[in-house]
Formats: sequence, C-alpha cells, structure tokens
Amino acid sequence: MKHRLLGVALAGCALAAVGAGPVHAVSDQLWVSVPSETVLPGPGSDGSAHERTIAVQVTHDNTENEVTAGRLTVDATEIASFARVSWPANCVPESAVKAVCDFAGMPTGTDSVAAAELGLSALPDADLAASGYVRYTAAAGELTSFPAQTQVTLGDGPDLGLSQAEYQRDLRPGTSTAVRATVGNSGNRAVDRTLLWLNASYGLRLKERHSNCEYREHATGTSALCVLDEAVAPGGQYALTTALRVGHKALYERFDHSVLPYSDEALEEARGEETWTPGTGPELNLRPVATQRTATGTDDLDLSDNYRTVILDARNTADLQLTGSKVRGAVGDTVTARVTVHNRGPAWVASLGAGAPVAVVRFQAPEGTAVLDMDNCWSSDPDEPGPATYYFCSTPIWLHEGASHTFEIPLQIERVVSGARATVRTINDMPELEIRKFDPNLRNNTAQIVVNG
Repeated sequence: MKHRLLGVALAGCALAAVGAGPVHAVSDQLWVSVPSETVLPGPGSDGSAHERTIAVQVTHDNTENEVTAGRLTVDATEIASFARVSWPANCVPESAVKAVCDFAGMPTGTDSVAAAELGLSALPDADLAASGYVRYTAAAGELTSFPAQTQVTLGDGPDLGLSQAEYQRDLRPGTSTAVRATVGNSGNRAVDRTLLWLNASYGLRLKERHSNCEYREHATGTSALCVLDEAVAPGGQYALTTALRVGHKALYERFDHSVLPYSDEALEEARGEETWTPGTGPELNLRPVATQRTATGTDDLDLSDNYRTVILDARNTADLQLTGSKVRGAVGDTVTARVTVHNRGPAWVASLGAGAPVAVVRFQAPEGTAVLDMDNCWSSDPDEPGPATYYFCSTPIWLHEGASHTFEIPLQIERVVSGARATVRTINDMPELEIRKFDPNLRNNTAQIVVNG
C-alpha cells in the first residue's frame, strides 16, 4: 500500500454528491450527499464485526428557497448477503434492507440537512470478496434527486483512525497548550506497532523530543516521525497527547498528525530524502482508554480518518510595511521598479491551509510607462469599464518575522513625464487572509513608484 498520508499537508475524505433532480419552478435542485465508498471490517475470530456509520445529507442549490420536509429512500438489497443495516429512529424499515427516512425541511438560507445515519456491519460468515451498493433517492415537495450510491466492500485488517481534536483560538504567545486526540482501531485485526507523523507549524514548538521519535526542522515548522510500540487492538481506544509551546512568533498556526500501521517500508517512505535527528527525551506512548480484543494484521482498511489537522490561532500581530523605489530612464528604456513587503513582526504570517498569499499589492502604471509581464502578478480585465488597468502582485503564502519579499516591476518608458508616480498599496480584506485582522498599523501599507522624479 502506498503510505501517502505522512507529510501531506492536507488530507480528508471527500463526499460524492451524486445526482441532481429536475429543475424546479423556482430554479432549485435537490441532491443526495454520501460517501462514494466505504470499507467494512470483516468479522473477527469470534464472529463479531465493527460497525461503520454512513452519514447521509440532503442538499439543495438555491438557498433563497425554502425546501419542505422530505423523505429519503434507502435500498441496501445488494449488500444483504454480507452485511446488516442498523436503521436510525427517523427511518421506517420496509424490510431488513429497505427503509424510508423522514428528514426536516431547509429554511431559507440553509443548503443542507442531515437525513440519516446508517450503521453497517459485516455478517459473521461474510465472504471477504463480496461487494455491493447502497442506493438512495430523496424527494421534498416537487423536488426529487437522481439516485446516489455508496459502494460497500469488505476488508480483513486493522483500521487505525485519529479523532478530530478541537481547534484552539486566542492563545497567548509564551504559554503552553496540548493537542489531545484518540487513536482507535475499528478494523478486525490488531496493529503491533504504529507509525505516527507530527507537524507543528513555525510559531509552535514541540515541548518534548521523545527518544522513539526523530525530528526535522523546515521553513514552516517542525516534523516528527515516531514509532509507538503499544499494540492497538480491534475496538481499542488510546489517548495521544502532544504538548506544545505557543511561541512569541505565533499567529495563524496549525498542527497536523497521522497514523499508519508500522512497517520498515512506511518509515523509509516517510523519511524520504530528508535528514532526521533522533530525540533523547522520554518515550511517547499510547495510553489505553477502552477495552480491546486481539488479532494481527498489516495494511490499513480505510485511510479516510488517519490524518487530522488542528488549527491553533494566537493573539498576536504582524506589522506589514511597504517600501517603493525611484527609477530613471529615457524613452524606449525598460527600467525595473522595486516594491518590498516587509514583515516587522513580532509574528510570522502564514496561510498554511488556504494557501493564500501573505499580501497582495495593487498599483497602476506610472504616467508615460507601460508595465511588462511579471511573475506572480496579473492585471485587471482591460475590457471592463472603469479606470485604467490595475496590476496585482502576490507574495508567497508565508513570511517570517523580520523577512521581506520584493516585487521587481519592469516598466517600459513610452514618454518622459517628470516625477510620474504610482501608489502601491496592500489589499487589506482578501477573503482568505485579511491583513486588517492582524496588522496593527495600516498607515505604512502604501508606497510610491517614482519615475524620473
């Protein structure tokens, strides 16, 4: 198996919204949103099996419309030979494998509603090669959906997963905190050892350097690879706590971690070509918080819950400052103006989730000049009505405290205008990273490009 989770910045289980109904008289569509596939753990040696939950949502497109309460139809006939279905209270079974479930209406301004949570578990004598589909349709008033489906297969092995730790906001720089999660095994085989990957962003510090972990520093933080020797049995739940220090440079921070069954190959792949340094502190261990039953296995059945991200925001500021430049030239010359974004701190600024630039600057060509092509820059649509063309340039997605980023702006001089100038300013309300929320002094977020001044 390709152990693709370790070191990945983002991961998750995408829901497949399948099917759309006919266009409603007031331009709306009903959808059924479900996982496109799920893997059920096969029966254990005692015939028991862990239950999987499928969350079914019904959504619609036009939130200006109110959608009345409706009914979800579920047909699990294709999996009846190898799995059983547990129906929630809002579902009325027509048989062991078919049911109709009532769901609430969606008032104006809402686009989704929970329709059902179905429990699926393998039968004691299930054939591990079996597979089939659970199929769904929904109707509400005049709206109907085309069928949606979830493919269900069986697996024989462990299934490690991490609980989602709570996000933390308004942390004070210089204080300590911890990320507390639970490692569970919902498969039908035990894991003898676990490979844990951690990543704390630049404004955070891992308080311990455990002897069963190895560490790597990089531009956006610290990563760790840990080998946990505690066996994780089917049905078991184990507490995992990571102690962190909130640094004086912290602002928009994140902590990522993932788990996989250990193998030498998985560890080597996670290390890649990087250099890792062993820790020397006390071992990091899992602490059982529930009873377990045992068996053995290797590959993970379902990777959708092996990776989690936790957002940790600090109460801090970062003062961005722009500086411009003066250039000179004759008609026909191409000159390079420079605009620099400085981060005066005290915090670094990073958009590690959304991947937004720390700053976007906007300017127009000084009178008598034309702006030539630039990297990481673009212009407003010249076909749109309004003032002359605006140009926009974006920084990288992080900028350390005390660091700066310079834009080199090539200007072709078409006619000499003494003292021609353009004002460059940051856009302070970009939706993914609003400068006005962290910058305490917006007055220094403008600069001048002066030509022949």
